[in-house]
This record gives sequence, structure tokens and C-alpha cells, in this order.
Amino acid sequence: MRNSLTALIVFALLALAPAFISTYWTGQLTAYLVYGLLAISLSLVWGYGGILCFGQAMFFGIGGYLMAVITKGMILPGLTSSYLGLAAAMAGAGLFALALGSFLFAGRGISGAYLAIITLAIALVLERLMTNWYALGGYNGLLNVPPLDLGLFGARLELVDRMPTFYVILGIVAAVYFAVVALLNTRYGLLMTAVRSHPDRLAFLGYSNLKLRLSVFALGAMIAGLAGALFVTLDGFVSPTLIGFTLSTEVLIWVAIGGKEMLLAAFLGALLTRWTESWLVEIFGDYWTLLLGLVFMISVVLLPKGLLATPLYKLGGRKRL
Repeated sequence: MRNSLTALIVFALLALAPAFISTYWTGQLTAYLVYGLLAISLSLVWGYGGILCFGQAMFFGIGGYLMAVITKGMILPGLTSSYLGLAAAMAGAGLFALALGSFLFAGRGISGAYLAIITLAIALVLERLMTNWYALGGYNGLLNVPPLDLGLFGARLELVDRMPTFYVILGIVAAVYFAVVALLNTRYGLLMTAVRSHPDRLAFLGYSNLKLRLSVFALGAMIAGLAGALFVTLDGFVSPTLIGFTLSTEVLIWVAIGGKEMLLAAFLGALLTRWTESWLVEIFGDYWTLLLGLVFMISVVLLPKGLLATPLYKLGGRKRL
């Protein structure tokens, strides 16, 4: 209960933020919210499911590309609905995760550092593939991706202004967060966390570790795909950089700094890191990454629960949500 109250306070403060910051920073915060949604997806997969995916950005990029090609009419010129694009982004990322997970987790399965290396390699392969897929823009990506359109039955309601866009994105992120929290509080959530820490016991009790791992992997991919789809409507642009090494590494750092075993901490870790980056770049230039790496190492060694999760544990009564 205390943890849910903390999350409600966080989202309430975020809702009040535009009243105290400029229009420019409202736009930046909107993008940070989408990155926070990506961090939630990795926290679910890594912190709760025990699957160290070093290529979470590939699902983000898949969602972004599917949203772009559908809303630009590249598949069906007469069908460019944002709702269809969002659904396709989530479904496409989830199906890819199911196919990939069936290969990775079958039999005794792959885990730990080996899994991290393989998922990173797959992300790099996908990035190279998209770089050379000229029908999808190749290295330059796809430009002029339409903004999110909430209109129904032919009516158009495009989110062009930053303020309404911010609140719609905030509402989506909050809804996904609380939906995942509710799911983790069910019997399935208990099994999800048990497959991470006691897979042999689950197998002895008759549960399928493969099905559980596949389900959490696909669910995390669907959330990441949704984040990617929302991101391209904000940026109006999708490119291979959204699917490869750099973003996969960054989201891993966000989640580790925030706290991989707490959704709220992972979400806030993404927001805090992206905001810090914005002014550290101006002061230190490219050397800001060294500072980020230093914070990452300190967090892992001295605060293994996470830089933000440690105080949040105390506020939430030691609960991880």
C-alpha cells in the first residue's frame, strides 16, 4: 500500500511539472517518460524474471519501425491508424520475443552472461540489417512519421502541441506501470519471480519454466515495443540507432542505477539519468559518459539494490513494486 502511494505521488508530481518548467523541457520530459517505459520493460524482464537481456532496445526499435511503416501508409495506404500502429508494435515485438525466447530458453536454456552476450549480438545484427534495408530508409531511417492520432471513425485528433502530448504519454505510462504492478501481485507474478530464484522447485511442482520465461520475456518486449512506437511519434523519425548497441547499453545502466528489482526505481532511474545527461553534456561534453560509468560502478558495488531503490525500499516497507 505504501509503495503504491509513493508511485501515485511520483506521477502526481510529474503531472504538475509542466506548470513549473518551460515548453522545451516539457517536450524533453515527455521523451524521458517514454524512456522510463522502456526501463520498466527491462526491470520486469531482468529484475523480476531473472532474464538478463542486453538487447532490450531491439524490441523498442521493432515497435518504432512498425509504428512508422503503418502510420506512413507503407503497408496499407488507406489504413494509417495510430491505434493499429500501437497494436502492431506491441504484437510484433512480442511475437519476435516469443520466437527468440523459444530458441534461447529451450532445453536447459541459456542464462547469465551467455544470454546477455547473445541478446547483444542479436541486437547488433538487427541494427546492421536495418542499416542495409533500403526500403526502410537504410542508415538514414524513416522521416516524417506522423504524430499520435487519437481520432476515431475517420476523425483526426493529432497530438501536435507539447502539453496535451505530455499528458497523454504520462497517462499511458502510468496505466502500464499500475497494470504491471497489479499483475505482479497475482499468482502469476509470484510464479514469475519464482522462476528467477527457484526454477528447479517450480519444475518439481509441475510448472513449465520455459512457458514462464517466454511469457515474461514477451510481456517485457511488448512494453518495449509500445515505448518505441510512442517515441517515433514524438520524434517524427526512426532509425537503426533505436534498435542496437547504444540504447541497449543505456537502458541497462538506467535500470541498474535506479534498481532493477523495483519498477518505480527503474522508471525514475531512466528519468534521472536522461535529465542529468542533458546538463552534463553542456559542462563536460563527451566526457559525461565517464561520470555516468563511475556512478554505475559505485551503484553496483556499494548499492547493489540500486541508487534509488535503496531509499524507496524504506518508504515502501521493503516491497519491490
